Amino acid sequence: MSKLWGGRFSKETSEQVDAFNASIGFDCRLWEQDIRGSIAHARMLGLSGIIPSADADKIVKGLEEISRDIKSGKVEFDISAEDIHMNIEKLLHQKIGDVAGRLHTARSRNDQVALDLRMYVKEQIRKITEEIEALQETLVKTAEQHIHTLMPSYTHLQHAQPITLAHHLLAYVWMLQRDRGRLSDCLVRTDVMPLGSGAVAGTSFPIDRYLVAEQLDFPRISENSMDAVSDRDFAIEFLSAGAILGMHLSRFAEELIIWNTKEFGYIELDDSMATGSSLMPQKKNPDIAELIRGKCGRLYGNLVTMLTVMKGLPLAYNKDLQEDKEPVFDTVDTLLQCLGVLRALIECTEFRVERMKESLTGDFSTATDLADALVRKGVPFRSAHETAGRIVAYCIENKRTLEDLSSEELEKFAPELGQGASLDPASSVEARDIPGSTSPGRIQEQISAAYRIIHS
Repeated sequence: MSKLWGGRFSKETSEQVDAFNASIGFDCRLWEQDIRGSIAHARMLGLSGIIPSADADKIVKGLEEISRDIKSGKVEFDISAEDIHMNIEKLLHQKIGDVAGRLHTARSRNDQVALDLRMYVKEQIRKITEEIEALQETLVKTAEQHIHTLMPSYTHLQHAQPITLAHHLLAYVWMLQRDRGRLSDCLVRTDVMPLGSGAVAGTSFPIDRYLVAEQLDFPRISENSMDAVSDRDFAIEFLSAGAILGMHLSRFAEELIIWNTKEFGYIELDDSMATGSSLMPQKKNPDIAELIRGKCGRLYGNLVTMLTVMKGLPLAYNKDLQEDKEPVFDTVDTLLQCLGVLRALIECTEFRVERMKESLTGDFSTATDLADALVRKGVPFRSAHETAGRIVAYCIENKRTLEDLSSEELEKFAPELGQGASLDPASSVEARDIPGSTSPGRIQEQISAAYRIIHS
């Protein structure tokens, strides 16, 4: 096949160059966006009188037929046509003849690919956001079942203070809400229509860019043609938001992996969401969570790839930008897969309530409550902290727990306590009754707030 740009050349490109230069193997995913953009462009050309309206109608009809053919699996893309844009144009020429050549009037592949990628990212942001919302809802529903389920919180992976499982799960709801916010912000900067920028300097034809933007549901058009064809900030921002989202999913996956160990025993994975060992018959492995944790590395890599591709590019378009699509496609696929499978994993995981509660026994996680009780008696916090530390040291030395110390024993260290302090985990949780804390009443407030933001 002769190249659509071949007029200047006296030799055919080598097969090696064709194979290296072609992007149809991956940018075929943009066929729907490419056709929609071309239909809008053709209609505008006809309405603006740049091409005959009859030709515009013929082009639109041909593109709609190609769309149906691709959906029904009748189309095999051609590597010699390089990319999705030239493949569609070739197919259009086969359907309607030389009239197809009018479609590319006042357009370049440079602004065409910028349009296609923006449309694709817009659509995927909405899909990913829906999956985030579904995961948030699963977490909130699970939290509702565990408002009174006691467990230790951790700092430095050491027992810190008693909390509820609901409080722990809801922490991820707010992380995911920030992810939604980042994607929403990214959408604002993605939602700019670049078509009409041409190859670099715009076009001399009297096109109506606002009409095209309206047809394609873009609220605004790009301001500078050189920036429009070479800008991939929106893709970098999307990959950055995706990497942060992946980090949050990886953190939760890591906790599920730890909680699934015999040493912790906080959860029991459903058989349908675990795998076994080819050698050790007893094994039940958290492979799903491990893969989510591992795939976070891909998301980081995609962001670094795109930043590196862009770091030294002079204005305006350069072929390096062909490398923008695979990182975006991979991040979309990875996020949608991870979000869906993590939600399914949570929905069928058994949280071992009694084991969580038992792990609080003798762990000294109410030592802060002891210090707080002394503060309420007028002791400065630093002195109270030191006294509570000495009581913990006494317990460790004598193999005792805070909970089973008598009032008399406590008074030896801190006469100010009088009748002692309530040092059981349930009381500790109940005492934390300020907004954002772990007491059951405040957890209920969090749950209500979470449902509002999920459905807003």
